[in-house]
Amino acid sequence: MSHFLTEEQELMRGVAREFAQQEIAPIAKQLDATHEFPWAWVKRCAELGFLGVSIPEEYGGVGADVLTEAIVIEEIARESGSLALIIDAHTSLGCMPLLHAGTEEQKQKYLIPAAKGEKLMSFGLTEPGAGSDAGGTKTTAVLDGDEWVINGSKCWITNIGAAETYIITASTDPGKGNKGITAFIVEKGTPGFEVGKPEVKMGLNNSLTGELFFKNCRIPKKNMIGELNKGFPVFLQGLDEGRIAISAMAVGMAQGALDRAVAYSKERVQFGKPISKFQAIAFYMADMAMKIELSRTLLYRVARMRDEGLPYTYEAAMLKLYSSEMCVEVCDKSLQIHGGIGYSNQIDIERFYRDAKLLTIGEGTSEVQKIVISGRLLA
Repeated sequence: MSHFLTEEQELMRGVAREFAQQEIAPIAKQLDATHEFPWAWVKRCAELGFLGVSIPEEYGGVGADVLTEAIVIEEIARESGSLALIIDAHTSLGCMPLLHAGTEEQKQKYLIPAAKGEKLMSFGLTEPGAGSDAGGTKTTAVLDGDEWVINGSKCWITNIGAAETYIITASTDPGKGNKGITAFIVEKGTPGFEVGKPEVKMGLNNSLTGELFFKNCRIPKKNMIGELNKGFPVFLQGLDEGRIAISAMAVGMAQGALDRAVAYSKERVQFGKPISKFQAIAFYMADMAMKIELSRTLLYRVARMRDEGLPYTYEAAMLKLYSSEMCVEVCDKSLQIHGGIGYSNQIDIERFYRDAKLLTIGEGTSEVQKIVISGRLLA
């Protein structure tokens, strides 16, 4: 199934699939149990260009399009949701604000090493009191001479500790709500900036997630991204692109879950024949395959819309809502097909089942996507 992909896109898919099957698959289950950050995988992703697929060559990237990036994430997610999420947070959420709104100096200093995979990126938006309500940001940034002084905290931030560069949002005019938010660059090791301990999560164990703390953290005035009080549109654009990436992750994980269900159903014998011969099981897999294909088709369409410069916020919300819910359902059905062994940690599907749930929460919950969709319909 090519979806009329270009030769270059098919080539990149092949490279990503080979990497996933040969280097990720053999140790993914064991590494998940350790909760360790997969530095060796990240290094290989850098060597293969996966950390800067859609970044222009002049800024250290491959110079491909967002569809190609989605294909890479999809293939990696078939074996490891954790690594797919690391790439998503680095590229879509971390690099893209710099590419779209950063100064040339910022791009040279931060974007180029990020695209080359020399330094990881992280994106800090969510706070204890500002999750879905991103306009409720309480972290503040006050200009003091040639420096911004940042105070506050962020939570549920991906790539904490591993990242060297953090794009964060802060209120620079608290009385204006989301019209008083600005984006900033904060480097790891900056005095007053502390990275918290990683959270112990239900799934995606090799992805580091946790809190960021700012106590009179001083950064150069030139570390502001874009215009003063115009950070809200910057991160909304990043979230739109992130919804493409996390949907690619959903499609890949769902495909991985289906692949495992098909293989197991042919091997598992009950009542004298493989369970794939029972209509109930076969119909489960038919439904799974259909929903994955629908989600993949929508994913590629939305990615193309973004690449062609068309508005796609509405479609990205639909894509993220459908694909994330679809992935949870497919992983659930795959586990059901596996039966008792699927509920154990002897095989992969219980990891996929745990990992899938985050997709309906991160980068905008399913409920937030419905707000976006219905808001467009009723406008």
